[in-house]
Amino acid sequence: MKRAATLRLLSDLSNFSGAARLRELLDADPEVRVRCSPDGRHLLLLRPPGAPAPQLLVAVRGPGEELERAWPVGNPSPLDGFFLPWPVRPALVLVWESGLAEVWGAGVGPGWQLLQSTELCPDDGSRVVAVAALRGRLVWCEERQADAEGWLVPPSAAFSHWVCVRTLEPSGEAGTNLGRTHILLHHCPPFGLLASRKDLFLVPTATTWPGVGHILLIWSPSKGKVMVAAPSLGFSHSKSLNLGRGDTWDFPTLLRDLPGLLSPRQPLTVHTWAPTPRGLLLLDFRGTVSLVQSHGGTRAVGTLQEAPVGLAGSAALGTFHGTLACVLGSTLELLDMGSGQLLERKVLSTDRVHLLEPLAPGTEDKEELETRGGLRLLSALGLFQVGWEAPQGLELPSAEDLVFEEACEYYQRRSLRGAQLTPEELRHSSMFRAPQALASILQGHVSPPTLLTILRAELRDYRSLEQLKAQLVAGDDEEAGWTELAEQEVARLLRTELMGDQLVQLNTIFQALPTAAWGAILRALQLQPDGNGRFRSQAPPDMWKKVLGGTAAGKEPPNGVLPLFELLCQYLCRLEPRWLPPFVELAQQQGGPGWGAGGPGLPLYRRALAVLGEEGTRPEALELELLLGSGRPKAVLQAVGQLVQKEQWERALEAGLVFSPSSPLLRSEIFKLLLAEFARHRRLDAHLPLLCRLCPPDLAPTELLLLLRTHLPDESDPPTPFPEPGAEPPLTVGLLRVLLEQTGAQVQPSGPVLSLYEDILWDPGTPPPTPPRGPMTTLQTSDHPGLDAWIPSGRGLYVTDTG
Repeated sequence: MKRAATLRLLSDLSNFSGAARLRELLDADPEVRVRCSPDGRHLLLLRPPGAPAPQLLVAVRGPGEELERAWPVGNPSPLDGFFLPWPVRPALVLVWESGLAEVWGAGVGPGWQLLQSTELCPDDGSRVVAVAALRGRLVWCEERQADAEGWLVPPSAAFSHWVCVRTLEPSGEAGTNLGRTHILLHHCPPFGLLASRKDLFLVPTATTWPGVGHILLIWSPSKGKVMVAAPSLGFSHSKSLNLGRGDTWDFPTLLRDLPGLLSPRQPLTVHTWAPTPRGLLLLDFRGTVSLVQSHGGTRAVGTLQEAPVGLAGSAALGTFHGTLACVLGSTLELLDMGSGQLLERKVLSTDRVHLLEPLAPGTEDKEELETRGGLRLLSALGLFQVGWEAPQGLELPSAEDLVFEEACEYYQRRSLRGAQLTPEELRHSSMFRAPQALASILQGHVSPPTLLTILRAELRDYRSLEQLKAQLVAGDDEEAGWTELAEQEVARLLRTELMGDQLVQLNTIFQALPTAAWGAILRALQLQPDGNGRFRSQAPPDMWKKVLGGTAAGKEPPNGVLPLFELLCQYLCRLEPRWLPPFVELAQQQGGPGWGAGGPGLPLYRRALAVLGEEGTRPEALELELLLGSGRPKAVLQAVGQLVQKEQWERALEAGLVFSPSSPLLRSEIFKLLLAEFARHRRLDAHLPLLCRLCPPDLAPTELLLLLRTHLPDESDPPTPFPEPGAEPPLTVGLLRVLLEQTGAQVQPSGPVLSLYEDILWDPGTPPPTPPRGPMTTLQTSDHPGLDAWIPSGRGLYVTDTG
């Protein structure tokens, strides 16, 4: 049976703020650039530089205020704008040709507000020629002035461009935190930038030097590599390009090791580029549509019945359910991406149609759940969706059948029967007793309509999940569908006991689609960064108990299957290692008694460390952060010991000062550990003030001297006033006096002197009074034989007679 395409009206734009201005711009300017926010609630309309005012309009669906900006004649307008995928509030970034970047946000105050402004280009003479946004990164291609190093190729300005990237991260009320600039490519030709969900495509432009006009690049940040592709040659080659390792490439060096790539070829003649989840679509002037995949391979998708006429004609490309949609002027053509066969051709009532980016998985509202998977078209007439009608022979299972199928699986697990249970057998033999039990419990308390309302949401979610599975089985292998399926399965499993098969299934989902699975956990726990490198969560305690709980005694999971907390720690370490310590710290705050796995009260930091590998093979920075973030005395002392081994004295002292108020015993142990290092060498002398602050208040000077004596190095030779060249200087009295004064000031007694040293430490600083002088007597040398050798000739030795 032949499928029939439907064009469904989703909105006539009346529910968008500034609807009249929105329709006017869509109808008046065919060159207007349209962007859609990841959740579909905001539309960005940006007119090209030189267009009449207004040049910028951001409309919002539902409650909210629009953003409308105009720049005076002669002043530059933004080159491009993008919505940022922040989950907390809508935000967008605008980029000018001069390199100015502005970040705007809504929800902080009334209307839209400018949150941040920065300069992307370091040189005054640089200008931005293309910009794209890729998963929290801002990437731009800038043209710089002549190279000061004299790097010349014919023609002189052919390789004077740089491709740079900066990270964009949400940062509390300040809105956005822009990372430092990384250079991906330098000395390269001008590239156009197009971003899909995972990859960045660098495509040649009309001004690209013809010698390299047939080459395009594909950067995959998740894989840490860049792919060099030549579609006309059927050639592709990958190179390493990982920002975490500081990789960068000089464009001529990148191509130097690829023989035959620079042979004389015709530049790519492309009318329209379009990034999709499957790769990069390109439409040439003959009407042929090709797909460049992320691995560099190129294949022809199909040929349109009508080819574009020159550069003036508008065209838009998109994909849905294995179908290619192309809007060329006022004609919509639908082709099968597998066979290239023309499925349907429609004539639209307008030639100014824009295809919108697909919504981010998990952001659809209740109205859009029924239209999931289609392609959205925007024009001045409204927002439409093109999709396929369900075949008449395909009937979705009813809610009752779904419940009975789930019950069959439940009873099958509990029974010892070898034959498979079916819904018909359950109905016929009246084995399914759950509805009767539920009715008896709720009788007189909840009316049947109320009961139906309570169960409707769960049945609708279960039915939509089955519908999604049916679509994927039918051959729709788009990544968005698999991601959505993974998120729904994780959300469903979190409502179970997470033991046995459920835990095995959750581990399998994390192995197959870790990013989607972590996104579902992120929403379930309602994790949000607070701007100080920490997390906060509004999830109920029952959810955290499920996350932190381990396996029951006698029901250990199979080999390779991890409990949920260990599973999250393992994949956090792979996806975002810097989030692991704050996540474990938040989990410790949420945890209750007896929630640990493997025994009562097992600390969560030890469970997280076990996931990182054996001791000695773990990432040192992560291990330190986990030990210090735990706050437990034993872990903090272990972390301080590691810092001492690395000779990070200041951080070790600061850690001791932070945790000393909570545990006097921990303070004493850390002080003794550092005092031993102070006695052995002089590398702690510069941090002596911090060591004095860490000194326990109840430590007496005698105890301090005994501790120092224990760790002083053995002196085999007699002491000398000066150390040998290159030898470690000994502990001096001046350094020792500072510590003795610290201990003496803290335990100064009110009674008599308690030790031999305290009278020196508490000396007020004035010398003792001079004893009275008496008559001088001459010491007779005859009474003391042998002293004449000490008396100079003609002089006598006098002493004071004190009686």
